[in-house]
Amino acid sequence: MDDGSREVWVFIEHHSGRPADVSLELLTKGRKLAERLRGPLKGILIGHEVDAVAKEAFRFGADELLVVDHPALRDYRTLPYSRILCELVEERQPRVILYGATFIGRDLAPRIASNSASGLTADCTDLQIGDATWKKKEHKDLLLQIRPAFGGNIVATIITPDAKVQMATVREGVMEMVPVEAPCDGKITKIHYEPTAADQLVKIVERHREEKRSNLKGASIVVAGGYGVGSKKTFDKLRELADVLGAEIAGSRAAVDAGFITREQQVGQTGLTVRPKLYIACGISGAIQHVAGMQDANRIIAINSDPEAPIFDVCHYGIVGDVASVISTFTESYKKKLK
Repeated sequence: MDDGSREVWVFIEHHSGRPADVSLELLTKGRKLAERLRGPLKGILIGHEVDAVAKEAFRFGADELLVVDHPALRDYRTLPYSRILCELVEERQPRVILYGATFIGRDLAPRIASNSASGLTADCTDLQIGDATWKKKEHKDLLLQIRPAFGGNIVATIITPDAKVQMATVREGVMEMVPVEAPCDGKITKIHYEPTAADQLVKIVERHREEKRSNLKGASIVVAGGYGVGSKKTFDKLRELADVLGAEIAGSRAAVDAGFITREQQVGQTGLTVRPKLYIACGISGAIQHVAGMQDANRIIAINSDPEAPIFDVCHYGIVGDVASVISTFTESYKKKLK
């Protein structure tokens, strides 16, 4: 095996001098994968004046950073970033590369995979290192890329045994973000960058970045509604309860499609993953796509008129009844208790 065959790389996305949360989550997960492979965890950091980002990367477990620092790389552009990463992968041949499933990660990862003929699985919900048998041949230390498939009806484990480099994208919030107890004095390896004419074919004229209007990821209480809530008027009752509890409001994909709530407040496989202390699921059936985004809540209360709803299989406390009536009772009770 060559030097890179046990390395785990994380592409570190950053904005305004701060690493993206998803990159720190991937460093946390990457640390575990690297330990299983008995190899180093390396961060790939491309940009300009990224010292603060580098410091955070070491705090979350990176052993080494491959840093490409140049004024022309301050903002993400497909051509120079993909060229740099393709050259690094071709030269060093790491075992695993992880990207956030952001618009940048989804733009970058397929280009690297195509150029290096690597395996790539999108939107993984878990990653492990393990052995597998494929075509009667045993393969050691493969990246097990786990994600829902067939519309969320099954959970598939995907392997790429014939690919030397294995890659995956992961959505924000899916993995835990935990700094290491004793960060190491990590090594910074600076990579030279020479701009080319091709790199300049696309230029950024203006940037407009809209901040998130809700803080679902950081909320300790989440009140979520599904299509079973029935109407926007009933959904307003959920908002009233959330206001009383100091909670964030959320919804399932069906609630988003029905126009009850915005897409940025969607919890589930194609939305956000949340881990609040309390999750109140109102009129949510409990499809695996939604459960994937909230099953790690400390306590789950489910309210549904259907006693056979799958949500009752994952909740800690279940209430069978009319959502509007139960929520109104909840709201009045909490108003009295919190006076």
